[in-house]
Amino acid sequence: MASRADDEQTWTIREVAEEFGVTHRTVRHYEELGLITPERRGTTRVYRRRDRTRLGLILRGKRLGFPLDEIRTIIDLYDAPRGRRSQLEYVLGQIDERRSDLEQRRRDLDDALTELARFEERCREDLSRIPR
Repeated sequence: MASRADDEQTWTIREVAEEFGVTHRTVRHYEELGLITPERRGTTRVYRRRDRTRLGLILRGKRLGFPLDEIRTIIDLYDAPRGRRSQLEYVLGQIDERRSDLEQRRRDLDDALTELARFEERCREDLSRIPR
């Protein structure tokens, strides 16, 4: 249940997991890796806006195919002295690399599909020449 303390909203692990469509285990995993650092009140984890923002960035990075170490670097750059600027410059470089990798994979898939279609055509031609 969301609560207000010093006018800053907080969330439980259940609320954060539901919001982002992940399991409690996933949220705890990112905590174990130090990617998010919720406050602890006894055995209860208390998530703040910063944790939710970081979790959103982690999940976006995963969807885009970035490894967790790259995601950590990107997120940590936000806290660096140059802050947002250094983060964005780094991310742009990573995006270029990721795009190049994905475009190469797409070319490889297109080539494989073309080769498969040719092979299928030859097999069908060969099959049609064999008497039943």
